[in-house]
Amino acid sequence: MTMHPLEPLSAAEILRNRDVLQQAGLLRESTRFPLVQLAEPDKATVLAHRDGDPVERRARSVLLDVKTGELTTTVVSLTSGEVVDKAAVNPVEQGQPPVMLDEYELVERIVRADETWQRAIRDRGFDDISKVRVCPLSAGWFGVAEESGRRMLRALAFAQDSPDELPWAHPIDGLVAYVDVIEQRVLEVVDDRKFPVPAESGDYTDEQVTGPLRDTLRPIEITQPEGPSFQVDGHEVRWENWRFRIGFDPREGLVLHQLSFRDGDRERPVVYRASIGEMVVNYGDPSPVRFWQNYFDSGEYSLGKLANELVLGCDCLGEIRYFDAVVAQEDGTPRTLRNAVCMHEEDFGVLWKHTDVFTGTAETRRQRRLVVSFFVSVGNYDYGFYWYLYLDGTIQLETKATGIVFTSAYPEEGSRWASELAPGLGGPYHQHLFGARLDMMVDGTRNAVDEVEAQRVPISADNPHGNAFTRRVTRLSRESEGGREADPAAGRVWHVVNTERTNRLGQPVGYALHPQGYPVLLADPESSIAKRAAFATKHLWVTQHAEDERYPAGEWVNQSHGGAGIPAFTAADRSIDGEDIVLWHTFGLTHFPRTEDWPIMPVDYCGFTLKPVGFFDRNPTLDVPPNPNTTSHCCEG
Repeated sequence: MTMHPLEPLSAAEILRNRDVLQQAGLLRESTRFPLVQLAEPDKATVLAHRDGDPVERRARSVLLDVKTGELTTTVVSLTSGEVVDKAAVNPVEQGQPPVMLDEYELVERIVRADETWQRAIRDRGFDDISKVRVCPLSAGWFGVAEESGRRMLRALAFAQDSPDELPWAHPIDGLVAYVDVIEQRVLEVVDDRKFPVPAESGDYTDEQVTGPLRDTLRPIEITQPEGPSFQVDGHEVRWENWRFRIGFDPREGLVLHQLSFRDGDRERPVVYRASIGEMVVNYGDPSPVRFWQNYFDSGEYSLGKLANELVLGCDCLGEIRYFDAVVAQEDGTPRTLRNAVCMHEEDFGVLWKHTDVFTGTAETRRQRRLVVSFFVSVGNYDYGFYWYLYLDGTIQLETKATGIVFTSAYPEEGSRWASELAPGLGGPYHQHLFGARLDMMVDGTRNAVDEVEAQRVPISADNPHGNAFTRRVTRLSRESEGGREADPAAGRVWHVVNTERTNRLGQPVGYALHPQGYPVLLADPESSIAKRAAFATKHLWVTQHAEDERYPAGEWVNQSHGGAGIPAFTAADRSIDGEDIVLWHTFGLTHFPRTEDWPIMPVDYCGFTLKPVGFFDRNPTLDVPPNPNTTSHCCEG
């Protein structure tokens, strides 16, 4: 049986990958697998593929020897059962692979056994160390020679009186341990200042905290008596005029492949590959204990491996189609994440409407969208990623941030770097910045980007009354021009246009990227995090497509020194006018925590929209029928 080249790795393929590496003598007892991914075929191969064509399946692995720190990448042909590529990686120059799940328990054990740390904890009044939880966190890079080449984590501490108590409400602040996980020892304990440990409970399910649950919410039932409107064949989805493939990567999570829209008798491509290539959570507390707090949830924590197993009626409502995801565990064996991806339809209000004063006619059509989503839990925070496809050809990504604010002590004298959430409890200021990678393919691979913005026109002979305004269009020609910032005041958007195809009016067909335009990275440009997360310093980057350019902050993000990813990609200053191009879009939230965000944060939203502009010759939803009013009811006052 043949399969599509982009079909996610199966459990059997992950096992075969391990077996081939074992037989090739590449695995030791101390070898771990931080990452196993589908080695996706190049774009040309995928686009040339036809149903029934033979497919060579390949898996790429990152191998880490946890005794020596030796780092290797391999590519295995699952079809032939051979290792077709093997390369050593220098962690001193490049960085480390993502943090592994079994390192969390390891770090807690190492720190609890350290005498210097034990003394610091006892000095703070904790005689029972079992009631102190150690929170291992990615270390970053700050040019310290003693840390070069080491696989490190830094560890903060929280008090936990009982195993079922949420410890985030009780930070033991002013103390951090630096841990070498290969040598399995604490390198340094920074004991800067003693703070009182906040005592108030943060258990958001305890009735003493919540009060009695309200009983005023009546049920909302969502029904589709004739079933959903989508069709699923393996990982290929068809919904109304949309066609695409669902993929899943242990680093990026949900990936949408080959999004196309049927226009008459033509399947018209829009996006070849869409994913969240990286995200960074950068904190603004410069204290000796917290200056290093910056987390790359994709490159350092493997976002996809942290996906939730979704629950019907809680995470998704309606007629749901779930997709499982299979990821490799640290021993190279598969783990199935049940219901990792959720797909369903939603009514989305009015699509178009008009009541005409001359004819007396009134017409209304309702909008509908297909929702493809997944949720991850990264330590204290939870993120939902919701891709929406609309009837009119619009594509939207909405990210939902919730969970628990990372906490600190809040000093009596106040703080410039944190909000007070509860008595003595602080929420440090921080940002959640997401890096979307959009491999565009608007009606083909010859695309370009026009920056379009509103422009005032001064009073002149051509504009005697001063009422005129127009728009300014600027073509981005080379990668050196592709780093752009949003300007909401000017309504700045970016049109991805096909340089070889036009609509019936002779205009280039295109899709417009509408950014929200929230702040980009607020750290100083010379800071370590600005160098490591250079992608987050602009809202947009445009590069010429290259198969090996997948991640905005580079391949080896954990303890990277900076310069990888976008800076390296754009250094060649390639043409982006009439080329196969990739958009890298930064969006996100700047979070000054509120009291309302404690003890658990209501969802906050961010995202972007891709909207057709000249792509269609007219409104593509003229054929949407009126909606029969069969399930709505009117309530009389």
